[in-house]
Amino acid sequence: MNTYPFTVFKRSNRPYYFVSFKDANGNVLSPVSTKKTDEKEAMKVAFLWLRDGIPNKSAITNVHELSLKDVAKKIKTEAEAETLLAEMKRLGWVKSYVLKETPQAVDFIAYLKNFWDWENSPYISERLREADGIHMVHCRKQGQAITLYWEPFFNGRLLGEITATDIDAFITYMGTKKVSPSRRNIVIKAGFKALRWAFSKGKITIDPTRGHLLFTAPKKKRNLLNPTTVAALFRADWKDERAKIANMLACVTGMRSGEVLALRAQDLGPDCLYVDGSWNGTDKRKTPKNNEIRTVYIPFPDLMNGLIELAKLNPWGVTPDSFVFWTPYKKNIPMRPGLFVDGLRGALKKIGFSEDDTKKYDYHRWRHFYTAYMKGKMDRKLLKSQTGHLTDAMLDYYGDHETEGDKETILTTSRVAFGRLLPDKTGEAQNNDSSTMGVFLPARQKVLVFKKDPDAQEAG
Repeated sequence: MNTYPFTVFKRSNRPYYFVSFKDANGNVLSPVSTKKTDEKEAMKVAFLWLRDGIPNKSAITNVHELSLKDVAKKIKTEAEAETLLAEMKRLGWVKSYVLKETPQAVDFIAYLKNFWDWENSPYISERLREADGIHMVHCRKQGQAITLYWEPFFNGRLLGEITATDIDAFITYMGTKKVSPSRRNIVIKAGFKALRWAFSKGKITIDPTRGHLLFTAPKKKRNLLNPTTVAALFRADWKDERAKIANMLACVTGMRSGEVLALRAQDLGPDCLYVDGSWNGTDKRKTPKNNEIRTVYIPFPDLMNGLIELAKLNPWGVTPDSFVFWTPYKKNIPMRPGLFVDGLRGALKKIGFSEDDTKKYDYHRWRHFYTAYMKGKMDRKLLKSQTGHLTDAMLDYYGDHETEGDKETILTTSRVAFGRLLPDKTGEAQNNDSSTMGVFLPARQKVLVFKKDPDAQEAG
């Protein structure tokens, strides 16, 4: 009877003797060739291997390790493989594992790119069940962030392999990039959104994005024009009257550029604007940011008249859907948003600003200006109803300067806050109780049809 912890034998069709070791339970392991043709020499080799381990090309394998390999070789099903891997994970030997032909086994970068692919993404299809739940331009920018930053760092990795440690390393990597903290965070969130969605759908078993801190930066002082400068600015001659009206509108409402561009004839009320759209060149006309459809009140009749007269000048004709801020070059699109900024900076130069100083101001700066001057003068709920901010935090972000609500409160507060900044018909500053603003354009003999006024009729 063989009492050795191994068996030495020769196969009929092989010149060498083989040795099969036994594991701790007495189970015979897979045979290994001793490369010996003599049985006694094969026995010596077996004893040496038992003591020192079995040599191979890259390392020495002892009998216990050989038994572990033998267990792995005997796995026949995916369920058996998962049982072994799950136990190793439970014991802490592996952080994660990916079984082939599972959702986790897809290429990570391919998954991220598909996630932001407008035509093929299941996530985008899901979001589009909501009216204008996501915009194409946003998805395009997120996809660019994946290509520029995530792909170089994670190329060749599988979705299920990504751990919290990997994410932490990526955040550190982004810290080396010469981009602003806000840009870094946008890039990071492009991948975070995709990973969190994968976790919510059961495609990965852990969410590696949890618990990470993103970048912050010291608050920069935002350059705001003072009231005296604003008053001079709107009394200057502007190269493009459309740009002048647009900047006046942003000054006294805080409206976003895309919201101003999206204004149509039917969105003009008697003393208000019905803001239910935003324009960008990719998505065209969509709902505003945060889907915040709202009524913005304007206490300056001449500004409303100026908007109406501008809409009448649309060279493509006046319909309920025609744009207020039209372009003469193409039908059914508004003017180029860059003209708003060009007009602002051009007017600033006319009142004495240097070329470099004008670059400190852009159209979005009016949003800060409006919020800063209205904050503290109006209830937060009313102010958010005008600006479209969803949270007090964002309201504070836009209004952290020193300086369905009640319609009359909004009108009166706006009139008092901005009345002196805008010219009247003679070009002089208005009194605080004035309700006029000097915007005059040659009018065509047309009557606009407002969707909010069921009694209005179109006349040519």
